Amino acid sequence: MNPGILLLGLAYVLSQFFRAFLAVLTTPLQQDIGATPDDLAFASGLWFLTFAAMQIPIGTALDTLGPRRTAAGLLLLGGGGGSAVFALATTPAHISIAMGLIGVGCAPVLMASYYIFARVYPPAQFAVLASMMVGLGSLGNLVASYPMAFAAETFGWRTSLWGLAALTALVAFGTLILVRDPERVDGESKGSLVELFRIRALWAIFPLMGASYAITGAVRGLWIGPYLRDVFGASTTLIGQASLFMGIAMVAGALAYGPADRLFRSRKWMIVGGTAITVAAGATLIALPALSLPFSVALMCMTGFFGMTYPVIMAHGRSFLPPHLIGRGVTMLNLFSIGGVGIAQFLSGRVYRAALPAETVTQPYVAVFLLFTGALFAGLLIYLFSRDSSG
Repeated sequence: MNPGILLLGLAYVLSQFFRAFLAVLTTPLQQDIGATPDDLAFASGLWFLTFAAMQIPIGTALDTLGPRRTAAGLLLLGGGGGSAVFALATTPAHISIAMGLIGVGCAPVLMASYYIFARVYPPAQFAVLASMMVGLGSLGNLVASYPMAFAAETFGWRTSLWGLAALTALVAFGTLILVRDPERVDGESKGSLVELFRIRALWAIFPLMGASYAITGAVRGLWIGPYLRDVFGASTTLIGQASLFMGIAMVAGALAYGPADRLFRSRKWMIVGGTAITVAAGATLIALPALSLPFSVALMCMTGFFGMTYPVIMAHGRSFLPPHLIGRGVTMLNLFSIGGVGIAQFLSGRVYRAALPAETVTQPYVAVFLLFTGALFAGLLIYLFSRDSSG
């Protein structure tokens, strides 16, 4: 872990923060600029979809320009610029524009580090390094919970966003200075997306990649806030604390899956087991949405821990990639992952709105949780037909 990789890790902390911090700003954004839960679902979904849409050009840029310039340039313009737009927002539309820009800025960060891992380190170490990076980055989930709620209440959300804009710009400049591009091999062939999709082993992996992060990313990134507020009357501070617990569970899960990948002989069935537990936790939340606040938070923590299969699914897909397709391959896998969350967030806002007016306060949220859990179950069924690879 050289300084450049550590700085990419810090950039990924910011990426995780930006995808999750809206949950604790639910109340102040509604009070100040009239942003409703479905407005924020749209803005959150736009973050994920712009992030996903950037993966194809980023894959090409990683294989041509290298990770240093790709990550630094987009993080500065999109991440720093989008944070400034957010700080100036006066309508929900401004929040959506800002989140779209921030999604562009955050899009290359994790893939830049994965590209370096895949090109520099032995393939057997990829899952461990990937999970370490996700675990480190997931600290952003923690900062986006209670600390962000505290900052918003103490300094105001606008001042907090100006500070984030400055921090993001500093990290971008540091990335440009400290990150080193891997050496290219003379005579290495150039791949294409057509060649990538000819790898049949990836076909059964893509759907689960698209569904696995939706329930954890969407719930932690947004729905935990309005759900706990409307069903249990939770305050901004309490929502921040609950988000913190779920964030800790996600960090622990990401860090646990890496070493587990070295212990289990079957990568596929380890992923199946973790996903099945996540589906069970989601189904329980659907069946008992208002039993108690601690019970609901515990179930969301379960989805956070067992649902953090992203690094090992990524390692599963990476095991089938030839060297000249690594940049395009890992970014395509990431496109399915992040794009899945973006689509789920857009659909969740529509599902929530369609359930209104509701007979009970839980009904719109049950519909949202059913969307996420159903998609994950469908992805799991398709994944059962995938070819295994050992850890």
